Order: sequence, then C-alpha cells, then structure tokens
Amino acid sequence: MTDSEVKAATSDSTAGKMIFQPILEDGVFRFDCSANDREAVYPSLSFINNKSRDALVMSNKTPSYIPSFECRLGQQIVKLEWSFLVVKFPAGTSFYGTGEVSGQLERTGKRVFTWNTDAWGYGPETTSLYQSHPWVLAVLPNGEALGILADTTRRCEGLFLCLQSGHWAIINAVGAMTLKREFLRLNTGSGSKPFGNKKNIGLIDERFPDPKSLVKDLHNIGFKAIWMLDPGIKHEEGYFVYDSGSKHDVWIQKADGKPFVGDVWPGPCVFPDFTQSKARAWWANLVKDFISNGVDGIWNDMNEPAIFKTVTKTMPESNIHRGDNELGGCQSHAHYHNVYGMLMARSTYEGMGLADRRKRPFVLTRAGFIGSQRYAATWTGDNLSNWEHLQMSISMMLQLKVNGLSIYSSIVKGARCTLSARILILPEAQGGKRASFEVVLFPLCLWKKDGRLDITVTMGLSGQPLSGPDIGGFAGNATPKLFGRWLGFGAMFPFCRGHSETGTIDHEPWSFGK
Repeated sequence: MTDSEVKAATSDSTAGKMIFQPILEDGVFRFDCSANDREAVYPSLSFINNKSRDALVMSNKTPSYIPSFECRLGQQIVKLEWSFLVVKFPAGTSFYGTGEVSGQLERTGKRVFTWNTDAWGYGPETTSLYQSHPWVLAVLPNGEALGILADTTRRCEGLFLCLQSGHWAIINAVGAMTLKREFLRLNTGSGSKPFGNKKNIGLIDERFPDPKSLVKDLHNIGFKAIWMLDPGIKHEEGYFVYDSGSKHDVWIQKADGKPFVGDVWPGPCVFPDFTQSKARAWWANLVKDFISNGVDGIWNDMNEPAIFKTVTKTMPESNIHRGDNELGGCQSHAHYHNVYGMLMARSTYEGMGLADRRKRPFVLTRAGFIGSQRYAATWTGDNLSNWEHLQMSISMMLQLKVNGLSIYSSIVKGARCTLSARILILPEAQGGKRASFEVVLFPLCLWKKDGRLDITVTMGLSGQPLSGPDIGGFAGNATPKLFGRWLGFGAMFPFCRGHSETGTIDHEPWSFGK
C-alpha cells in the first residue's frame, strides 16, 4: 500500500483504499476504511465469539490486492480492485452463494437483497426470501476461488456480473455490504399447520382438549410431535403470556416508546424483543414449561418477523430494540431485522435445553441469518407445487446446506491436496457509513481420481446443513408424478418433510394411489 493510499484510507474521507490487519491466522486479513472505523465497528452476530474478528496475529505477509471504498449518501460501496488495477476475471468465472435465494445454483447476473421477507409463492426472480446470508463465492476456471461474507445485519444489495465484453467482474455492495478479492494457493498438508389456539404459547384448541394424551398416543405409534410457536403474542389482557411479557417489559417498542402492535394470525399482536437477554430468558422459560406437554421439537414460523396488512410485510424500520451491548445496543428495527429470526431460534433452543439437558433440542426456523445453524434446522418457505419449484428446491437446498465446517482430503500418491479459499467478512461500523473487512478460512477439496483432477465443493455456501423444501410444494396441488419425483429427490435432502397449506390436497406418499 502506498503512502497516499494509507492517507486516504485513514482520513475521514469518502473514498480511498482500505487499510488491513492480519487476524486469526497467517494469511488472513481484516480490512477497514480507517483506523477510526475499525474501532467503531458493531459487534458480530455471525461468530460464536464476536471477539474473533479482533484476534490479531503477527505476519510478514501482505495482501496482493486492496479493496477500495466509497461512501455515497451514507451508503457503503466497495469495489473489487488489485492494488493498482481493476480486477479482470477470466472468461468462465462463476458466482455462487448468497444463501437462501431462488433460481439456479449459479448466481452470476443475479441481484440479491438481504432482507428477511415473508415471500409466499416466490419465483426464480424473487430478490429477497426468508433468510439473509450476505456472502458470495467466485470460482475461476483454474480453480482459484474468492469467498466474501459481509458481516452486517443491515439490508444489503449485491449484483454479481461477469460481463462478456472483456469479462469484467463487478460486484457492488450498497448499504453495508462489502466484497473483496483474494486469490488462493494450494496447500499440501409434520404435516400442515400445527394445532393451537393461535395465541402462540399456552392453551390448545378445543379440538385437542388433552394435549398430553394426544402426544402420548402419537408416541405410541412412532410419531414425534413438533409444535409451532410464532413470535406474535396476542395483544389481550388476561392472556397469561401477554400479561407476563408486559410485566417483564419485553416487547419491541415503537419510536414513541409504546409497544408495537401488528396483525398476524391471532389478530393484534405484540412481539418479544429477542435482542434483550431478559426477553430471551423469559421466552426460554416459557418454552421450558411448554415442553412439559410432551413436545419433541418446536417450529418457529412467521419470524422474519411477518406482519399482515402492511405493504412491507414486516414491522416499521423505526421500531426500537433495546438490545444488549454485546449485540449492538439500542438500535432501530432496520439494524436487527435480519437477525430477529435467528435470535428467536436461539431463545427457543435454550428453552428446550432447560427442559431436558439430556436431549438435543430440535428447532425448525423459517427466518435466519449467518450462524442460524447453531440453533435450528430450516426449510425453503412457501414454495409452489410445480416442476419449476422442484428444480429450484435442489439448488436452494445446496445453497443453504453445504457445510464449511468439514475439510476433506485424500491421499494421492502419498500427497495430501487441499484447496484453501478465503472468505472476507464485513462488520458494519456504527453509524452505518463505514465498514470493515475480515477474512476467514474456507475449505474446498481437490483430489486425483483415475488420472483426473476432481474438485468437491464441501464449503459452506451458507452454512445451513439441516435444510430442505416442502416436498410436493406448499401452495397448490401436486400431481402423483410431480410428488413422486420430488419425493425421490427429497429423500436425499438432510431435512425431509411434506407440508402444504390449508385447502390443498393431502401431500403424503400414500395419498396419490398406486
């Protein structure tokens, strides 16, 4: 980095080259717009230990290329550049990743917005679904790879292009998303809607007056009981969950300090503020008591959070979360929206742990973020009963599922060959006007078989291994042929279930005749 570049990056400027520090391990770098921005960064909600980004190491290595940044109207735009040249990717470069998105596995030419959205009946061009995984992988024809993870909870926009006129690869990150290029080297060495009275925690529908006996009968014939809990709590004095939450002051607030009320399945509802430890503990203890009904697992739905009767399908971004300092402190809903579902899943997971430490909790969540796999399985939301969605379910599951925790290698004539890729992680600076980068190890596998080099992508395209679609489609009626073909694929998915909305035909294997 030249002196002029350092000056531009460390001054309170609106554009320049980013500064870097080696972190975590040799060859891994963190990039910031300035030293002040490095100090002002928000905590990470992606890491188990949010201090991991600050683990500096001694290294004589320097990055081969430095990203540049530009702040425009309070938004961060980061460009892919060499130290002196704009990166020119070779023909055939492909982009993957971006987590739970519709369409094909390859993301080249796709515009993606990370903003958790209730997306009933989504299609291949839908830009936002139920989860946000702000990360992308660029794979070059020679096997070199680029991985980027934008470690910010806020809305991001990504456009992944490889233009044919010269094959420039342009990646824009608007909001707080940042992308950076790093070349690599070879190293040696249940069914439909569960029952309930739609208040979400507590009493059971009059059709099921004795839930414990019901669950006992199900257990006796080999079934498990997975019950649904949505975040919306009916706004009704006398309902013990509402009264308890009000007493403990756990509701998300409007800008005027009053609890936000929004319509969901029970009608007018209030919503727990899972960014507060006291709210998470309150919810976890309710879950602990709920498990006493014989519940084997809990399904968190509508936790984007989804709100009816509003164009945005969610609560106002001006709502207030009084978050713990270690999560980012008191912030607007715009800051915490994308992690609301993950924090709810965490609270549910912890509540199931309180109920029985001997059993591994099973939680299923619709909304999520990078790191949600620590607490819950997931599915691909309200899909459609058609052949296009059968095809999309395979690529969507791969985008969610493939796990980056395992490094595989094989012995080829006594040599161990592993291809190591790098992921860049962007934490968001306070104020939303600056950003920082970080790089972490990301594994691929390269081995020789029958005289040919094969590459197995064992990387975490978004790190959600336990995932799958609603087999047969959620909305609409599957034909016997469609369901049979979908079930054949679905049996190979880590999470395999059928699920369809009210008013559709039965979507069970035995429902279609011979």
